[in-house]
Amino acid sequence: MEKSVMVVGMDDSVHSYHALEWTLQHFFTPSPEKSLFKLVIVHAKPSPVTAVGLAGPGAAEVIPYVDRDLKIIAARVLDKAKEICTATEVNNVLFEAVEGDPRNVLCEAVEKHHASVLVVGSHGYGAIKRAVLGSVSDYCAHHAHCSVMIVKKPPKIKH
Repeated sequence: MEKSVMVVGMDDSVHSYHALEWTLQHFFTPSPEKSLFKLVIVHAKPSPVTAVGLAGPGAAEVIPYVDRDLKIIAARVLDKAKEICTATEVNNVLFEAVEGDPRNVLCEAVEKHHASVLVVGSHGYGAIKRAVLGSVSDYCAHHAHCSVMIVKKPPKIKH
């Protein structure tokens, strides 16, 4: 029986790492080989031009440095994701870093891999910040051609 594909969208945030850990715990342990899913982890790397956000004098000189930094961050995100997977003995994983807006990258990854589930972490932004930045999870919930699971970080316990 061919396994369904589960795509997990990753960025360099605690919310994203929590979503991966939660997913592994609930769908891949204690015996990863018996999971119903094949895991694909996708990191959307912003383009250096988008990250710089300017096109005035001096922008061209900055872009190679920004690009290098974005590549370092992408490598760090995927390395940390690999460590998390290895710690839970989930080894049959495909890791991808794709340049572009996370909303589009994740929806395209769903199509490319024929995923049945997309997992994203929730940053827990308030209404104003979400309206300004736009929510990747909101976008994916409406546009991805599969079920979307938004993993929330547990609330902090107040003493």
